[in-house]
Amino acid sequence: MHAAASATPTAAKARPTLRDVALLAGVSPKTVSRVVNGEAGVSEPKTAAVRRAIAQLDYRPNFTASSLRRSSGRSAAIAAVLEDLANPFSAALHRALEDAARDRGVLIFAGSVDEDPERERDLIHAFTMRQADALVVVPASDDQSYLAGEVNAGTPVVFVDRPPVGLPVDAVLADNHDGAASAVHHLVAHGHRTIAYLGDLQTIPTARQRYQGFREALADHGIRPSAVPAVHDLHTEQESEDAVRRLLAAESPPTALFTSQNLVTIGAIRALQQLGRQHEVALVGFDDFPLADLLQPAVTVIAQDPSEMGRVAASLIFRRLDGEQWRPRTHLVATRLIPRGSGEIRGPHRD
Repeated sequence: MHAAASATPTAAKARPTLRDVALLAGVSPKTVSRVVNGEAGVSEPKTAAVRRAIAQLDYRPNFTASSLRRSSGRSAAIAAVLEDLANPFSAALHRALEDAARDRGVLIFAGSVDEDPERERDLIHAFTMRQADALVVVPASDDQSYLAGEVNAGTPVVFVDRPPVGLPVDAVLADNHDGAASAVHHLVAHGHRTIAYLGDLQTIPTARQRYQGFREALADHGIRPSAVPAVHDLHTEQESEDAVRRLLAAESPPTALFTSQNLVTIGAIRALQQLGRQHEVALVGFDDFPLADLLQPAVTVIAQDPSEMGRVAASLIFRRLDGEQWRPRTHLVATRLIPRGSGEIRGPHRD
């Protein structure tokens, strides 16, 4: 026999509260809060009683609720302001932060700035209004002094990939200068002296560092930087593709390319393939990218280590949160040249 259609549905079970846990454990709500937040000073019997009550009630703390905010004011969350979460570099950086935070019972919430200074400030304002414990920032703006109030209030801030401007905080950077220089040394060793530089926006500090490393490495080999072509302010694949087509159509085209960012590299590869020049013009790109090893030829890259950069940033954040103090400084993470084929195409010059 079927139940009547008008039968009253089962009422939803109310979510257990901190007060419910306190009543069942026979302790005060404050004691439950201290146990939940891992604070010292609660006796072992009371801690055990609270944990039994939590398990029995299937209680899940709400770390965003003000009643559960730690006595230190922390929210058990770190905000990551990244360039673009869809970019492999940002994704790897985010994952490393997430893995380190999970071991501490802390959440990571993140947003993309998309090279927009206003979006950077809006995201940081939104995250600080939610009382994030700390900030990890890949900046888009050219002045971060607006964060001085947060830093002075004790909020740990670490910049990643790009250095801070107008703000004395730790920074975790790839060794952009030496990475770019190693690309030039590699290409010269394979017989190239006319090496074109294709660079990202000149407003980005890392782009300027890579170009400086490129120029100094050319000078090391007696090559005047002004004698080789350089194209700046390329920020999309299409812009890079167009630039490579123009370079290769010149009267004295380059025999090798150094592309200083992964989207620029992809655009250059597309141009080379469409022109049928991919086995003639050597290429070394800064930043690895998915499937680079499967192309023909496979792409030689200067690989950053965003996972290591994320781990270093997380370590600095948690050391600050644990009370350690030191003078802010820049922490460099080494790059690595991965020869795969495109950077080993021989040039016309033999040593």
